[in-house]
Amino acid sequence: MAIARKTTTRTTWIWTGVAIALLLVFYLVHLATRTTLPIRVAAADRGSLKSTTSTNGKVEPTANFEAHAPFPGVIKRLYVHEGDKVPQGKLLLQMDDGDALSKLATALAALRGAQANYDAMTKGGTQEERLSLNGDLTKAQMDRDQAQRDLAALQKLQAQGASSKAEVSAAQDRLTAANNSLALLEKRKSSRYDAPDLAHAKATLDDAQAGYAAAQEVVNQANVRAPFAGTAYSIPVSQSEFVSQGDRLLQMADLTKMQVRAYFDEPEIGKIRQGMPISIKWDAMPDKEWHGHVERVPSTIITYGTRNVGQVLITIDDADGTLLPNTNVTVTVTTSDVADVLNVPRDALHTEQGKSYVYRVVKNTARRTPVRVGSFNLTQVEILSGLKEGDTVALGTTNGQPITDGVAVKIVR
Repeated sequence: MAIARKTTTRTTWIWTGVAIALLLVFYLVHLATRTTLPIRVAAADRGSLKSTTSTNGKVEPTANFEAHAPFPGVIKRLYVHEGDKVPQGKLLLQMDDGDALSKLATALAALRGAQANYDAMTKGGTQEERLSLNGDLTKAQMDRDQAQRDLAALQKLQAQGASSKAEVSAAQDRLTAANNSLALLEKRKSSRYDAPDLAHAKATLDDAQAGYAAAQEVVNQANVRAPFAGTAYSIPVSQSEFVSQGDRLLQMADLTKMQVRAYFDEPEIGKIRQGMPISIKWDAMPDKEWHGHVERVPSTIITYGTRNVGQVLITIDDADGTLLPNTNVTVTVTTSDVADVLNVPRDALHTEQGKSYVYRVVKNTARRTPVRVGSFNLTQVEILSGLKEGDTVALGTTNGQPITDGVAVKIVR
């Protein structure tokens, strides 16, 4: 029995040793034959992280002047060419304004007539009427004074018994009549016209003034002058050409005061803030860049082609006259600029079930490492926790194979 037990125990140890040996051989074979993934890597580094968003926009003047034909007519003279810089007040274009000048003269005559009539009414009549009325007043005053003297003399004679009561009464009546005539003339002088008459005259004067101003404006529009110093950048008409009323004759602006109307897609609008810095590029001058800032953020969403966009108004801070109105440009806004943050390339970041991680390379092995991320841009992502400066992270394999936790890797430079 003892011999049988020893045999059984020895057999158990033999099989155990064989199993261990087989496992060891399997492990060694696995080490010798396992796949080593060739990977690209990057180091977690500290530096600034700038986030930008780009879109298209159109250049427009901050203050734009357009001249339109005030009436159908012929372009008489052009005094500038497209691209000319002009001082304020310079005559730029002239239409044949003979008919407009005739209408202006008629309006001026009507204005002067209405002004004269209103002045006459406020002063109590024309000069001739006032002179005649003053003469009548003088005569009425003399008649009243004479009637007063006659009444006084008769009253004195009556007291002496030399004049009758009837004579005194007649003299009193003559004085009363003289006073009434004088009072009527004085009233005519002070308030000859009542309020409705004056209101009608004033309305006629106002209408004549408006008519004259309108006629003068037509003449002014037919003789286009620069309202400010700037550049005549568009002249779609030529000398001797006939134009219809309302046709555009000329456009000018100060090309050193320009803005861009940029169209940002709806998801990007929430990142835009007033004052954010902007860079501007124009394909016609690819080596040049302009700079500006957000002047006004969108107040509504509009449909722009097939896009839902918000219009952002951008002031160009260094406009130098080379950016032309209505040109299409590319604008890039810096939405965030964080200094001295730990960051890695976005290719290194993976997300699974809402959790972020990277594959950190430790002794030629990829180790899945959870991380917490912050701000990011198109190429880099901020690492808030999970890595330290100098850690090596895998960006991906060069043979297209997926990286898994614990896999052997070989760094490809």
